[in-house]
Amino acid sequence: MLAKEEIAEIKGLKAPADIKISRLSEEAWEKFTKAFTYDTNAIEGSTITENEVSDILQKSKLPEKPKHEIEETFGVSEAIKHIRKTREHLSLNLIRELHRIVFKDSKHFAGEFRKVEVAVVDSSGEIVHRGAPPDYVIRLLNELTGWYNKNKKKYPPIILAAVVHNQLENVHPFQDGNGRVGRLLLNNILIRHNLPPVNIELRNRKEYYNSLQEYENNGNIRPSIELILKEYKYMKKLITG
Repeated sequence: MLAKEEIAEIKGLKAPADIKISRLSEEAWEKFTKAFTYDTNAIEGSTITENEVSDILQKSKLPEKPKHEIEETFGVSEAIKHIRKTREHLSLNLIRELHRIVFKDSKHFAGEFRKVEVAVVDSSGEIVHRGAPPDYVIRLLNELTGWYNKNKKKYPPIILAAVVHNQLENVHPFQDGNGRVGRLLLNNILIRHNLPPVNIELRNRKEYYNSLQEYENNGNIRPSIELILKEYKYMKKLITG
């Protein structure tokens, strides 16, 4: 998937190696959970605000917002707890379980790989991405987990996390919720390699989508790597401030 010269170049990029996952306090995890839950749902169109996320997770009060948005706020928070405690790096079971946790109270197909065709359309109605044919989904995910297990000690963790995330988005294994599962998997891999989690912020949504398009159309992982490193700068301030 990656050329040797590309790997060497990416290795030269700097990640926040001075922050280890083992050093994160419960307060830091709480800050991350609130930020990630807000942004990852907002990227997908949730109308719940940052302040409302805090209210929901503290269960002090529930806003007058669509029930499925509230349930998915709880769901993302629970999924973060799951990736904190699991020992699994990547598997079909983990992919399904993360989807089930996030959407168990909002989607009838929670935790089920799709059996229908799916396409992503932009605001003008133009198709910008087609998921893999449903009959190919499990085979492609098995190929992805095989690639990861073969290379998890060979490539830097950020490369591993970015490739897994982007490949999952290309396959699009669920009818809906692929982005949120992909961003959770990205963090799961970082955490399993003792790196801190990272949050893709709503304000960087356009850059995020462009990085996915660049990977899908040209096989270029660098924009995704650069976005992760950019977001790490914000995360360092958030969890150490």
